[in-house]
Amino acid sequence: MAKWTPFLVAKCIVRLTWVLCNNLYCIPSYIIWLCCLLPLKFINPQFYWTIEGILFEWLLAMVSCWSWTAGYTVVEVGEDISSALSEEALVLVNHQSTGDVPILMASLMNKSIVCRTVMWIMDQIFIYTNFGAVAAWHRDFFILQGKETRHLQLGRLQDHLQRVYMSPELDRRWIILFPEGGFLRKRKKTSQIFGQKYGLPILEHVTLPRVGAMQTILNTCTVNTEKNGILRNSTGPPPKSIKWIVDITIGYPEGKPLDLLTVMAGQRDACQTTLYYRLFPASEVPVDTENLAQWTYDRFAEKDQLLAEFYSTGYFPQAVSSDCTKKMMIKPKLVELSTVWVLSIHAFYILSTFVQWYVITSILF
Repeated sequence: MAKWTPFLVAKCIVRLTWVLCNNLYCIPSYIIWLCCLLPLKFINPQFYWTIEGILFEWLLAMVSCWSWTAGYTVVEVGEDISSALSEEALVLVNHQSTGDVPILMASLMNKSIVCRTVMWIMDQIFIYTNFGAVAAWHRDFFILQGKETRHLQLGRLQDHLQRVYMSPELDRRWIILFPEGGFLRKRKKTSQIFGQKYGLPILEHVTLPRVGAMQTILNTCTVNTEKNGILRNSTGPPPKSIKWIVDITIGYPEGKPLDLLTVMAGQRDACQTTLYYRLFPASEVPVDTENLAQWTYDRFAEKDQLLAEFYSTGYFPQAVSSDCTKKMMIKPKLVELSTVWVLSIHAFYILSTFVQWYVITSILF
């Protein structure tokens, strides 16, 4: 943690002011443009959602630029996931803090098509944040945690997947899910008690995942549709189906996660967050409750071992699986942003705000 000095305080104030302004000229502009284009949604819905995807990608670039300008860089290691970039995939991520989301957004910057077509599954509380309106328009899913509403929420998720993810007009491809259902610091003790009670792994750096949402996604978004009542049409195109499981392990230096306020204010020293990737064909993942739970517990036990080594040595191991068919990244890949591209996006949203403000005030006054 950097020592507080007058310069650091001034820097934080300037950055927070910039982030506030960033939100004020980006988010309303995104919404107003899509409202203006609503007639296109009925004429050519696929083209409308293509435009929305581009505007959404540019907003994610704004958030990524907060961490980038603060010196919080992202490096990717592990298995090569290039074969999954243009296909449907379920992404499983360990959850440590509010900083996980901007770090993941930054990692999507070198995966343009994924960035535009991703669906986030997040806690319902996020709908009340500055990005809530954008996520709702993008048709992300907000889930309410708790045993009392679990079955209701899973039913809502299944309905949302059938209406949104499976829709060819929206062209959604990756689904990002945090299976732990909460931050590590909040769930660790409960997870360990649960593990002791039922003879499951006692984890230190991740928590035991919940499999309800994952099972709902796999049961709903698969070609084998007898479970969800959809019959495959042999004369038409095959229905959309999740083909890959992308497993991402986020490793923060010294096990000290960034939070959203730190990303915005930049009060912490510059650091590098490492993302370790693994890739599994979805066809190899069981969908029945017991075997799926065991498969997911095994993956998170491996995540725990990965993070133990990362925190001990500063590096993830070269390979986790003994499967020689797994293709590994040749070297760590630094996620970089183009300064010209980022400045162009800022210019677009600032100019859009002035134009929209001028038109609206001219009409009203």
